[in-house]
Amino acid sequence: MTDLPQSSGERHIERIMEELDPSSERFQVLETAKKFKSSWVELGDRLLGVNNRNLYRDWGYGSFEEYCTREIRIKKETAQKLTLAYRFMEQHEPQLLARREEPRPLPDYRSIDLLRQAREEMGFSEQEYADLRKRVVEEERSHPTVLKQFKEVAGSRQEPVRDPAVAVKGALAAARRLETALAGVDGLSDGHREAVRGLVTHLENELEELAVTVEHG
Repeated sequence: MTDLPQSSGERHIERIMEELDPSSERFQVLETAKKFKSSWVELGDRLLGVNNRNLYRDWGYGSFEEYCTREIRIKKETAQKLTLAYRFMEQHEPQLLARREEPRPLPDYRSIDLLRQAREEMGFSEQEYADLRKRVVEEERSHPTVLKQFKEVAGSRQEPVRDPAVAVKGALAAARRLETALAGVDGLSDGHREAVRGLVTHLENELEELAVTVEHG
């Protein structure tokens, strides 16, 4: 994996842990970050909770990104991929989460994020997505191999995809990311949050309607 804490980062985490109650949630998140090399899933789960509940504010940080870079010692891009990949597995690959305690490692979070992009943003066909998923989930190919296939499929599109569902999927993915990001914004009115939630719901309904239209021709 890339962007993982180096030895100096691990020492930094340990120094913070020495000052905390081992039963506290902050301690547990840091402990999970130390195990990032062996399992990213638990860290993705915990970081999603930290962001959604704004816990980083209680711990003295002004933003989720600042917390991740200064305390957990991972880049904000990595934190975003971790949380999005975990949420994607919750929604679309729950059987993978069910085996999270097994010694067998789960797919690389970067490969899971490519699956998410293929499904939610890039407009892969059902067959293209199934082929990519097979490489990630069933064959457990390395991330460079998965990335190569992803780029080949994405690069093979000479013309923009005219399927209207593709644009809706891209907009829905962006709206969901915005909804997650707004959880960390101070002073934002409930009306603004509800507006974004309404947009997400509207796009979800529109996508369902498009699927029904295609099904019934």
